Amino acid sequence: MPQECPDSGRRFQKRAPLAQTPETTVQIMKIVHICSILAAAAVSLSLHAEILGPGDGSNEPGFVMPPADALKPPAPPAHIASAETYIPYPGPPAPSVARTEKKMPPSPPVMFVKIKSDRGTVDWAARPNDLNNLLKSMKQLINVDFSMEVKSIDEVDPEPDANPILYRTGHFHFEFSTAQREKLREYLVKGGMIIFNPGMGSKPFYDSAIKEMQAIFPEVPVKRLGANHPIFHSYYDLGTVQYRSGVRKTGEQPNNEPYFMGVEINCRTVAVVSRWGMDIGWDATDDDALLGYKIDSAQQLGVDLLSYATAERAWAKNVTHSMQFVDKEKVTGSKMYIAQVIYNGEWKTRNDGLSVLLRQFNHRTGVPVKFERREMRLTDPKLSDSPILYMHGHEDFVLSQDEATRLHDYLKNGGLLVAEACCGRSDFTNAFTREMRKVLPGQSLEPVSPNAAIFSIPNKISQIGVTPALQAKLNAPTIAPKLMGVQQDGHYSVIFSPYGLIAGWEMAPGPYSMSCDTAGALALGENLLMYGVTQ
Repeated sequence: MPQECPDSGRRFQKRAPLAQTPETTVQIMKIVHICSILAAAAVSLSLHAEILGPGDGSNEPGFVMPPADALKPPAPPAHIASAETYIPYPGPPAPSVARTEKKMPPSPPVMFVKIKSDRGTVDWAARPNDLNNLLKSMKQLINVDFSMEVKSIDEVDPEPDANPILYRTGHFHFEFSTAQREKLREYLVKGGMIIFNPGMGSKPFYDSAIKEMQAIFPEVPVKRLGANHPIFHSYYDLGTVQYRSGVRKTGEQPNNEPYFMGVEINCRTVAVVSRWGMDIGWDATDDDALLGYKIDSAQQLGVDLLSYATAERAWAKNVTHSMQFVDKEKVTGSKMYIAQVIYNGEWKTRNDGLSVLLRQFNHRTGVPVKFERREMRLTDPKLSDSPILYMHGHEDFVLSQDEATRLHDYLKNGGLLVAEACCGRSDFTNAFTREMRKVLPGQSLEPVSPNAAIFSIPNKISQIGVTPALQAKLNAPTIAPKLMGVQQDGHYSVIFSPYGLIAGWEMAPGPYSMSCDTAGALALGENLLMYGVTQ
């Protein structure tokens, strides 16, 4: 009578038992192995066809299939949680509890929310314990105890306190609706943070995360976070990390620097998109061929993300002025313009600081000159109409040869460039120093003398306060003001601050900001404007 191979559906005729020999044993093992392969393939194809569809990215370069376990039907639970128990008749009476019985400790606070999607668990929970295992590691590594929840994007509350850090992982393409994008934008501006992890380094998911963040914040570039970014130093110093050999074989990662893309608003990174998988490290998977970080690096990156997000969220809650992502109204009837330089990079890290400084200057000094702020590229024909240019940023940048030539001519004709490394970021300082050598060959930034008029009018400045982060670095609560400059014909044409100023102008330096405090930043800013007016 015909029988079936138990998993593959393959039919064969029942025959008389064969003598048990080594040769027949090998043949039987081969048949069983083929059956198991066919069965696994059938399950994979069936689930793939049922859950996913056209455009899921599974046929694109860089796609990584979820692990085999994720493509199998879930096993029945070993036990049923109390909330899911169903008893169709009254249960036994509850035993009495002695008053001296030890009470259960309170549940740890929810810090992470894992976002589920409508594609099913094969999409968002291919490694169901990645976040749980990270939280367990945190308890061992830094002795903090947090819990997690699972929500759909529609269940996310726009108030960050209800879901402090969102975590979305997956292997396939995805897309938010317009309403979901609007909710996420509100949530992130209010102080929330979202982390995107490509499952096992799957590129279609990574591409979708970049595309969605650009759609949510079209006015801000999604950019690579430099190795000096505070995220990589908020708890562990991770200027370099350990990658698995699978990452090396792709040729996309030429060095050991961590690879995060991010969106920054007012010097706060609100969204992080990892290029390589952190989930396999959090899940403590040893396979070195996978596209991700090694276990220790992945766990340390998770701790750094938590540390950064909690510190920034506490700061965002305490900021006294509005954090709306729009410019303040401009001063009317202005007679002098300051042009903020637009360049290929993150040229606008704060939105209100320069406008606040201009109003402060007009209000406090009484100088009969009103300023207005403009934004323009160095190649703009109207560049010479602005006696002062302002430039800042966080990361590395490069000026084109045309931009360098135009800036050279502007400075040689008596213009003034005021620049700062926002939040004291060294990547911008290094880039600005390099680009100024291109603009002004043979000249370089030199310390501005403490006796210069810049430190005397209208504010006499010999010491300034600094932010707690800079205090910890310099081991001093106040410092002598530090400016660098380039002189042309006896006056400064370039003035640069290696410590942040604009966060102080907004009266809201962040927790990782290497900056002058509010009073010091405003005093220096007013003096710089006065120098530009009177030189």
